[in-house]
Parts: sequence; C-alpha cells; structure tokens
Amino acid sequence: MRLWSIHPKYLDSKGLVALWREGLLAKKVLEGKTKGYTNHPQLDRFKIMNDPVKSINYYLTHVYNEAHSRAYTFDKSKINTMHNKIEKIPISDLQKQYEYELLKKKLNKRDAVKHSQLATIRHIELHPLFYTVRGQIEVWEKVIPEIETLVSQHSNDRTFIKEQ
Repeated sequence: MRLWSIHPKYLDSKGLVALWREGLLAKKVLEGKTKGYTNHPQLDRFKIMNDPVKSINYYLTHVYNEAHSRAYTFDKSKINTMHNKIEKIPISDLQKQYEYELLKKKLNKRDAVKHSQLATIRHIELHPLFYTVRGQIEVWEKVIPEIETLVSQHSNDRTFIKEQ
C-alpha cells in the first residue's frame, strides 16, 4: 500500500489508479470493514487523527479531483466529499523528498514523459491533507536504501523541499 504524501498531480495514470484503489482499501480498514492491512504502517498517520475516516475521505477527495481533471471515471459515491475544517497531518521535509525520489524512480521505468516533467520541478507540493515539518524520513516508511541514499545526498539543500 502506498498512500503518497506528495500531490497526486505528479502521478502517472497507473500511479493515480493504484492510489485510488489503495486509498479505498485504506478507507475500509479505517472504517473497520476489512480484516486485512489493519496494521499497515502507512495508515498510522491517519489512525492518530481525531477522525481518521474523515481524513481518508478528504485525502481521497483530492485523488478523485485529480482523476476528474484528467477525465478518468472514478466512482465519487465511494467517498464522502463533505469536509468542514480538516485536521492536517504533518509530514517531514525528508519524507517529502524521499517520496519524490521514489516516484522519479518508478516513472523512469514506466512513463518517460511524466518522468521528464517531474525532473523540471523545483518545489514539490504535498497533498493538501499534509503540511511540511522539518525532520527525517517518517518511521512508517518502508525505506529502500537506494532512495534513502539519494535523499541523504540532497538533504543539505532543503530549499528543494520547502513549501511553496
């Protein structure tokens, strides 16, 4: 399961479809409607929120909006899109950079056009549910050493990962 902290606009079509599917699975887990994935570390950041289901619905709303802007036909009825004051989730600046490097690696293999678009971005945006704090790669991340090395090489240049 990969619930990206970076904005869904950076994902290719396969990544966006996978995010929708995995987000819906996460929603079922947080609603207590499935026995699988209940201890998945990516869900920890949602579980600590006052209303985890509201948070995942807000998350999925933005995934849906991105899909809609690309003329994909995701089923909006699967989520609650009514959100009053949403509690935002902190994500470390190095987590954001880690995810950016991970996505670039994935896109290098499956979508050359999207990969080249990503290479020109100087300040990566987070999904609107999240905000940046200074810190290390999050403890819930399943770290790939190769990507961690790339993040370490760039960690001194935190201008790259600051909020826009």
